[in-house]
Amino acid sequence: MLLNWTVMILYNYFSAMFVGPGYVPLGWTPEKSQDCMYLQYCKVCQSYKAPRSHHCRKCNRCVMKMDHHCPWINNCCGYQNHASFTLFLLLAPLGCIHASFIFVMTMYTQLYNRISFGWSSVKIDMSAAKRDPRPIIPFGLSAFAASLFALGLALGTTIAVGMLFIIQMKVILTNKTSIESWIEEKAKDRIQYYQTGETFIFPYDMGSKWKNFKQVFTWSGIPEGDGLDWPVRDGCHQYSLTIEQLKQKADKRVRSVRYRAVEDYSGVCCPVTKGVKTFFTTPCTEEPRIALSKGDLILATRGLKHWMYGEKILDSAADGGVRERGWFPRKCVEKCQYDSETDQPVDGEKKNR
Repeated sequence: MLLNWTVMILYNYFSAMFVGPGYVPLGWTPEKSQDCMYLQYCKVCQSYKAPRSHHCRKCNRCVMKMDHHCPWINNCCGYQNHASFTLFLLLAPLGCIHASFIFVMTMYTQLYNRISFGWSSVKIDMSAAKRDPRPIIPFGLSAFAASLFALGLALGTTIAVGMLFIIQMKVILTNKTSIESWIEEKAKDRIQYYQTGETFIFPYDMGSKWKNFKQVFTWSGIPEGDGLDWPVRDGCHQYSLTIEQLKQKADKRVRSVRYRAVEDYSGVCCPVTKGVKTFFTTPCTEEPRIALSKGDLILATRGLKHWMYGEKILDSAADGGVRERGWFPRKCVEKCQYDSETDQPVDGEKKNR
């Protein structure tokens, strides 16, 4: 049975790794040309981003129904491999629970045969078992230490991977990826900030956990659909989510603040020369850092106390700048007096907005 766990775990693990999430075809455009106005355009893939797809910097492709990029499978979790990835997250804890049971029973049995109780002491002799029959495999002090270490690994894996499985099941049952959950939260913030009176309804939740479950897990092993067109709930537009993304992107440009670099920054993760607080508060994220030279212009969109995230404007672009995005230390920049797009004072402009 333990070998069966191992085979099933490895099968789903390598399926998630090598099958991949599925990518939007290069140069893809919707069937109806007028639908392009509802979609974002990816300059890297030279195609429009299909609904529920996002560009992955690690894979360098637009991924269909992207949930996240997983370093353990060196691939994204998305449309085609979501089922195998989730099964891997389920089978790994089950196999570890079985292995933990074997380790516990082994150590209990071997220790029971080696413990002798006195009136005032308990002695453990690990050299040999005191009772017959002797174990088929010799069990000494080194074997006990190895079993104890393996038990710790098994229990740790059960807890850690089990929590990831619960998260993925929530994603599947609500038909809402981690990125889409973030988009929904930003939609609520945008509506509340501008008091538009809109009501954003997530379009891909079918209203039934079973229907959502069947979109990922099928008897054939192939998920429903083609990864480009998705069924939506009643009252929702086919491009409801992409329209909301365009609104958030426009709002992001409006709220961005222009900064100018006053110090050079090499782009290292934990800069030693930028202060102790900057060194120890570096963002715990896979998002990149951007190198700065004195005089560079950056459009900052969000930030922490000692770090900021923004887009560096390169002078070589003709349409306002091809932007290189990433984190940089707050102390390396200062706010410009005038906004880059409106040529108005930043402070007063942002307050009015």
